Amino acid sequence: MLIISETEILERLRFDNPWWNDEGVDELFVEMPKRFYFRLFLELIENREVRRAVVLMGPRRVGKTVMIFQAVHELLQKNIDPKSILYVSLETPLYTGLPLEKLVNIFRKENGLAKQANVHIFFDEVQYLPQWEVHLKSLVDSYPNYKFVATGSAAAALRLKSQESGAGRFTDFVLPPLLFCEYISFIGKADLIKQVDDEEDERNYTETDIDALNDCFCDYLNFGGYPEAALSKEIQKDTGRYIRSDIIDKVLLRDLPSLYGINDVQDLNRLFTTLAYNTGNEVSLDSLSKNSGVAKNTVKKYLEYLEAAFLIRRVERVDHTSRKFQRLTTFKVYLTNPSMRAALFGQVARDSDAMGHLVETAIYSQWLHSDTIDSLFYARWNNNGHSGEIDIVHRDPRLQRPDWAIEVKWSDKPLQKTSELDNCVYFANHNGLTSRTYDDSAPILVTTKTERKKIFTYKGIDIEFQPSSIYTYLLGMNIFNSITLPKKENDLHEFIGETTDSDEEAK
Repeated sequence: MLIISETEILERLRFDNPWWNDEGVDELFVEMPKRFYFRLFLELIENREVRRAVVLMGPRRVGKTVMIFQAVHELLQKNIDPKSILYVSLETPLYTGLPLEKLVNIFRKENGLAKQANVHIFFDEVQYLPQWEVHLKSLVDSYPNYKFVATGSAAAALRLKSQESGAGRFTDFVLPPLLFCEYISFIGKADLIKQVDDEEDERNYTETDIDALNDCFCDYLNFGGYPEAALSKEIQKDTGRYIRSDIIDKVLLRDLPSLYGINDVQDLNRLFTTLAYNTGNEVSLDSLSKNSGVAKNTVKKYLEYLEAAFLIRRVERVDHTSRKFQRLTTFKVYLTNPSMRAALFGQVARDSDAMGHLVETAIYSQWLHSDTIDSLFYARWNNNGHSGEIDIVHRDPRLQRPDWAIEVKWSDKPLQKTSELDNCVYFANHNGLTSRTYDDSAPILVTTKTERKKIFTYKGIDIEFQPSSIYTYLLGMNIFNSITLPKKENDLHEFIGETTDSDEEAK
């Protein structure tokens, strides 16, 4: 039987690392717009004080590989020795089953690198290597002066393994789908937004043309979560083929089956299709089993897998007093990227009935890089004849009580038909959300289609109104701007992406 030789491996490494021969990084990557997260990522790579591997996680096609090549380009521009930079894609068949240590040894031998050298090593799609976390931890221990970066698409599964085996050795960095503020920058429409500094010098934003911004927002819902789709008119014409076949199908038909040993991919596909159609809606294990035709126990297991692959996010329910339920029978499911729904069921127009739940999905997805997301719930109740629901409730993790809530609308009706605000009043009265916060903002926010009102008092409750599009922009920008990276080892948060601002700013 033929065995892959070290010479063949070295030839492939030379091919994948053209900068060893002074050819530089492919111009295609260099010329692509940079994600807002790029500078944070580069800063983490260049920080020699924190001797940990960086685990870059996120769903497929959000720009992880592009960001790596852009980082390599920046390092080369700063006169880092080209032969001290290694890029390896573990999707490459030639590397199947090879220990990371062997690849590093071949690289070091070829380029004559000492253990004390300033070296950067990038392992792409690391989840395809069994026990990758054990290999990576060993390398971090063996080469403390080297900077290791690993990427993977099955984000939660990677995070779990990095926690279990990489404690003290790995720093996780989550790259979410494009934020709406990034999308606006990518398509050159920044003139639709104007920054406003209020008296307390907090970042705030307003729109210059709400109709034009809403058009961009609708496009964002349909295809804007993926950088490549946002920039390509051809992909936008057939988002179904690009997103469904190149992103969804690869995760459902290849990534998850290989990671978890799934035999019946049709069951998995049916369940995901059901979830995608119902993004932003309340579901239960029973209803999902009935509508997808998948056994209840299998549904429960597959929900965990889909969340691990960064395709969905589950949200727990609380009652009218914000108490959790001991037994979780119903919950909400959000796609991590609203564009996936359009890929499966067709693009939506501004007046589509599906817009409400897609807007809610888009707003929720802006929190994916923030720890605030772990404190978000939704409220639904039927109490003494009064039933109602609030879309997003934030519970203070220290006090275990709500400090703000959001009702998502793609309509201006609540300002004219104020009875639609009765649920907000009921919830506010039962949770002490009756007065303005420290920064004079209302604890209840209602998003609209076009209308804005700083403070609207209804039945004694202060409510703020903002257009959904500008709120989604503001939310993403404020969360991004609040991210703090560690400067030294003892400053390191458990996860990169943990915000250090107050929960009020995260709203």
